[in-house]
Amino acid sequence: MQERPKIKTALPKRRYQIGDHSATLLGEIDSDDDRDYRFILALVPMGEQEPVLYVTSEQAAAERRSQGAYDLRVISASLTDVLDTADRWSDLDAFAEQALDLAQQVLGLGNQQVFKLM
Repeated sequence: MQERPKIKTALPKRRYQIGDHSATLLGEIDSDDDRDYRFILALVPMGEQEPVLYVTSEQAAAERRSQGAYDLRVISASLTDVLDTADRWSDLDAFAEQALDLAQQVLGLGNQQVFKLM
């Protein structure tokens, strides 16, 4: 996964269980890449160490800032794409709801219930 966030430090804000994946929503992120992350949702299959999917809220590129302050990006082994740009991706609840929905779609977990653990 080439576009994977290079996280140095972050604080877990929420944890979820979706089928056989655990999901951690991170905030207060310091990274070694050129993106300014607001939030990152990382999904890890049970028994694995590395995430297979990230959904990020990050500072929008200058050319998209007229649409909003934050990009909503999906990052996986086969896909890295900005799906939306809006101010609402700076809100924890709005981001969490959309990021979990996207994760379920991308990983084919749509029929799995989301359990909030923290």
